[in-house]
Amino acid sequence: MRSFTDRVSEIDISGIRKMFEAAGTDSINLGLGEPDFPTPGHICDAAVDAIRIGHTKYTPGAGIPELRNALSEKFLRDNNISVSPDEVIVTSGASEALHIAMQALVEPGDDVLVPDPGFVSYSALSHIAGGRVIGVPLTGLGLVLDPDVVAEHITPNMKVLVVNSPSNPCGSVQSRKEIQALSELAEDYDFTIISDEVYEFFIYAGEHASPAEFTDNVVTVNAASKTYSMTGWRLGYLAARMEYIEQFHKVHQYVQACANSVAQAAVLAAITGSQDCVEDMRKTFEARRNLLIKGLLGMGVECPTPAGAFYVFPRVGDGDRVASELASRGVITVPGSAFGEYAREHIRISYATSESDIIRALGRMRDVIL
Repeated sequence: MRSFTDRVSEIDISGIRKMFEAAGTDSINLGLGEPDFPTPGHICDAAVDAIRIGHTKYTPGAGIPELRNALSEKFLRDNNISVSPDEVIVTSGASEALHIAMQALVEPGDDVLVPDPGFVSYSALSHIAGGRVIGVPLTGLGLVLDPDVVAEHITPNMKVLVVNSPSNPCGSVQSRKEIQALSELAEDYDFTIISDEVYEFFIYAGEHASPAEFTDNVVTVNAASKTYSMTGWRLGYLAARMEYIEQFHKVHQYVQACANSVAQAAVLAAITGSQDCVEDMRKTFEARRNLLIKGLLGMGVECPTPAGAFYVFPRVGDGDRVASELASRGVITVPGSAFGEYAREHIRISYATSESDIIRALGRMRDVIL
């Protein structure tokens, strides 16, 4: 029998992907974290123009200079972070950015603290890098990463803390005070924060704060995927100080060489063009959120109102059972167990779908949840 490495054999296919691929053709899919809007026209036009002028070859490994310049300006404008274009790497989605950061930072046996509940990739990528994953339970009604709880989980072998605000799957938004306190822990204990900020523009209450405002011990990860409804374009980026970037380049070079040239041209247009499309999406998501929350609360479901992203994370008892029964009735959600040990009583519901689908799904949910 063929032998495979433990670090791969011991991880499983994403619970999100399992539910997505098991969905029937007539199912209402509330399981996938993907905006249902088309990519804005001016972004598509930039991609077509890039193809027509022959912008279809390898680019510099870190990304085309024009895009890295634009991202440097974006970080200053939107995040109050001063990074040079040389401190930015353009990647094949946020997924690659997370992967190369973990590969460069985590040795076998190192401890990686991840939010629990937390996005499925954090634990898997830590494990692939040889790290030992320690889940930090989220606290309070809003399910946030409490700096005091993080401090209790710090170990002598800790190398990385993953922060995700707004959060997938909870929709929670960390306060500026919490982000600053987590940053101070990174300084005091000399670990690196990997800050996943892909939902930064979808906030309905509170504000977005980046750890890089407060510490250099941070890798800021972002992408065009959610912000501009470009999930299939696979274009992300990261920013960090040069001591990080020099090592990240080595991994990036051998796993990817460079990000997609046409997608880079498209994202340049996205970053430098009008942002009205982003605000329009945010307003639509907020209206959908309110509709979904009203329906769930009307059924008596315990469900805090998320402050950001496009997910709700209700407590339903046995999340695996409820997700399975909902799927049998044509409503695809994701069991909380996909996101960590502390999430088993929950399911994740995405409202990145139409209001009509949300209303139809709520009607089917009543048969299971009530």
